[in-house]
Amino acid sequence: MIDVSDVTVRFGGVTPLDGMSVRFEQGICGLIGPNGAGKTTFFNVLSGFVRPVAGTITAFGEDLLKMVHFRRARWGVRRTFQTEQAIEELSIYENVAMIHEHSKMKGGSRREDVLGAIEFVKLEGDPYAKVRTLGAGQRRLVEVARAVVGRPRLVLLDEPAAGLPDEETGHLREVIRGIPEHMGAQVILVDHDMSLVSAVCEMTAVLDFGRLLASGPTAEVLRDERVIRAYLGTEEVA
Repeated sequence: MIDVSDVTVRFGGVTPLDGMSVRFEQGICGLIGPNGAGKTTFFNVLSGFVRPVAGTITAFGEDLLKMVHFRRARWGVRRTFQTEQAIEELSIYENVAMIHEHSKMKGGSRREDVLGAIEFVKLEGDPYAKVRTLGAGQRRLVEVARAVVGRPRLVLLDEPAAGLPDEETGHLREVIRGIPEHMGAQVILVDHDMSLVSAVCEMTAVLDFGRLLASGPTAEVLRDERVIRAYLGTEEVA
């Protein structure tokens, strides 16, 4: 469970997060909003790349903001990015193993853990193939494997389905659904694909101009007139 209270981030005269307060329950939660709403900034706060000027974040009873960023990785915060982070000239195995090195898991279990993460995302083929030889959907699965290796506690997925065709999005959907049960981690998903968010997220929070617009069960949130007006782009309801 992640409790966020009055988190504010300022960059000069810009306030990408403005008093954000929300609770993300265990399981898979969605975080949606228009471009520039503050979603990636929030992920950067959770990851330790950005420090808020105010507010608190408690993750599983621990003060997340008191941890320096490299300790958060060892504690169990993992994420994907909108741009791929895997190194093209390294193999799938080597890319996933790099992340395992920063986990709290012992090195003696590395091979088993890394191959287990690759198998979990159902990435078929040779785990020692170079990432540069993979298609877009396979590369996205490498990113997810890097995020789930080594028993993470909190997995942040930043638009993992962006640009993927329906079949590959469907595969990714099933992988994401399995993370809490098989990896024991809480997931927060940012994506513009509302069908994906609806299919995997028990609850969803909506940001608009850095402020929390709505939060609750996903189906209810997506029917909220304020969300429809601000995010889905339909005409204002009288």
